[in-house]
Parts: sequence; C-alpha cells; structure tokens
Amino acid sequence: MAGKIRLKISKKIFNAAYIPFLQCFTRIQIFFGGSSSGKSVFLAQRCVLDIFKGGRNYLCVRKVGKTLRNSVYNEILKAIDSLKLSSYFNTPKSDMTITCFNGYQILFGGLDDVEKLKSITPQQGVITDIWVEEATETDYADVKQLRKRLRGKSIHKKRLTLSFNPILQSHWIYNEYFSNWDDSKNFYQDDYVSILRTTYKDNKFLMQDDIDDLENEPDQYYKDVYTHGKWGILGSVIFKNWRTEDLTQLKTIADKFKNGLDFGYGEDPAALAHTHFDRKRKTIYVFDDSYWKHYTNDILASSLKPIIGNMLITADSSEPKSIQELNNHGIRAIGAKKGKDSVNFGIQWLQQQTIVVDIRCQNAKNELQQYKWKEDRSGNVLPEPVDKNNHFIDALRYAYEDEMGVGQRAGTWGR
Repeated sequence: MAGKIRLKISKKIFNAAYIPFLQCFTRIQIFFGGSSSGKSVFLAQRCVLDIFKGGRNYLCVRKVGKTLRNSVYNEILKAIDSLKLSSYFNTPKSDMTITCFNGYQILFGGLDDVEKLKSITPQQGVITDIWVEEATETDYADVKQLRKRLRGKSIHKKRLTLSFNPILQSHWIYNEYFSNWDDSKNFYQDDYVSILRTTYKDNKFLMQDDIDDLENEPDQYYKDVYTHGKWGILGSVIFKNWRTEDLTQLKTIADKFKNGLDFGYGEDPAALAHTHFDRKRKTIYVFDDSYWKHYTNDILASSLKPIIGNMLITADSSEPKSIQELNNHGIRAIGAKKGKDSVNFGIQWLQQQTIVVDIRCQNAKNELQQYKWKEDRSGNVLPEPVDKNNHFIDALRYAYEDEMGVGQRAGTWGR
C-alpha cells in the first residue's frame, strides 16, 4: 500500500507560491493568473500526489472533451514522470483513465458530453476532486452540474478546482466568486473559497525568452491578462454579431457548406472553419472549429477528411506547397486570392452577417470573444486588428471569399 512506501519529494520541484496548496481543502479552489505561471503544472503534480497517497479520486474536465489529451492528460503524465512514480501508475494510451497501484484513479471527461460525464465512476470510492482546466470556457450551468458529482461518503474533504487565465471581467466566474476579491493582493480565502493569482514571476522554471515575450507584450489588454494576470476588459472587440446554439439537428440537413483552412504547425495551430451559409438570412452557422498543432500535411489531410469529405476548402495561399500536398492526399483544396486590404474587407463583410456558433465550438467562441482592434497609447481604437486569436477567424474569411465578391475585387483581396 502507498502508506508503506516512503516517498521523498523535494520542495525544489515546486514553485514556492503553490507549496501551501498541497494541503489546502477549501471546497472551491481557484488558481488564475497570467500565462506561464505554472498553475497547470502544479495542479497536475498535486493530483498525482493525492492519488498516490490514496483515498482520493480525480475527475479532470474541460469544456470540449477532445482537448483533454493534449492538455491536462499530458500534463499529468509529465507530472508522474517528474515525480518518478511511473512504476506506480497504469497509463494506457487507448483509455484516458490513469490508475494508481492502490486502486485510486484519475478520470477525464468533456462537458460537451454531459450524459457520459454523469456515468463516470471510479473503481473504488467516490470522486473527491474535480479539476476544471480553462474554466473560462465553461458556462455557469456546466459547473453547477459538476458540483453534483461531489457527493457520496468519503473521509476526505471534497474540492472543486478551477484554473484559467482571467480573460474578461464580465465572466460569470468573476461575478460568482470574486465579490470579496482585493485586486491589489494575490490571495483570498474564506471558509468556502480560496483564490490564488500567480504570474510568470512565480515560475522559476521559465526560460529568459519566455519572460522577454511576456514583458514586451505591446497590447495593453493582453499584457493585463497574460502578463500580469488581471481580469481583462475589452472595449474594442471586433465581433459582437454572434451567438451560440446547439446545431446538432441543423447539421444533419445543411447543404450549403463553406470551408476554410488557416495553416499552422507549432503553437500556432492549423485551424478549420466548417460552416453552413443561409444567404437569404445572411447567417453563418459554425459546425466545426478544430485546431491541430504539430500536424504534418498528410496527418492534417487525414483529420480533415472525416469532417469535410469531398467538399471544397479554401486555404491560406501563402503555402502553395501545403495546398498541393493536401490535394495529393485527397483533399480538394484551393488557395485564397491575394490583394490589398483583405483583412479589413473580410472583417467588414463578416460583421454584416449573423454568426451562430455550435455550443461545442470552443475555439471559435474564444476567438470571437477576444479578437480586437489595436489601440494607441491614449486608448483610441485604430483601424487594424491585433494579430492574435484569429486562426479560426482567418479560416472563416477564406471560406467566404466567393460570397464577398472577390471576383469583382480583383487585386484587392487576400493577405
């Protein structure tokens, strides 16, 4: 049993700001702040140690289930390895269920499959901990449902943990949990909730180029949120003409598909916009917004095929080799046309439509919430978008270039 194994863990593997939270048992725990602050790494480490000690079972969730493997799941695998506990955990690649030798488990689920989430049960005991990564992607109803899973007999106090970057102060999380928050401080705790804000300055493991990138961020909103970990306020967001709906039924009868692809490889993903257009009602329906990182073009083609089949897709023509390789692998891809003022013209056209996003398309929602105009030092809005949070949006522009009258604007379209 775990109690018979003497586990020696040096505190040096943890960032100092998080050490007190190895033994924190408030019901609601919030870890938020800037990018690269180490919060996800710490929560993965704590999860592994809790399971190893026995008595606790974790359920790790995100809004969209398919994003778990390349985020929380991989972070936990790295934690198991860094803690030198690989021989005590079973981590099958085919089944995203991590089981410790003592029988306690780390389970994973997406909030986009509520029924499956309701049926998730550990092999012994009850779920004692739920960790919601990228919690700002969730709706209030999602977390309300999760609270119901923290029931059942256990000698351990149950916890709901939320981790996120504080993208918008208008978010329900701020309204629900931050009524007593003092923004001049980085910690708050009462009998029910504990809140810790951290930034890159709390992460001793960062490389200098990571630090330089965060400190030299020119846009004030992004510096507030991702460098300083403050709740963001967006006054110059570009798209306000959108809403979310469950488009499951519409997808079965849609017939006017428009597809766009923005190429990417490393941290900048390749992004798909798979949509339906109701020209009469000037409405775009977004069915799929997949991101793919580190995908070569052959793998990208095999991922596109189940979604778009033999449909035409318009891709960023700055990569003609990639377009040809997609065609070589059975994708009917063409390049977007090039010219002057393409971005602003495409934005203006999209602003004149109604954009309806399927509730499962989190990447599209994230971008539409954060894509904004640049501002000068005085806060005046400039007629140029910030070149961030636009992978899906660029793909969407490419998908609709024929509807924008590209043929009549020869020489003035594309980027």
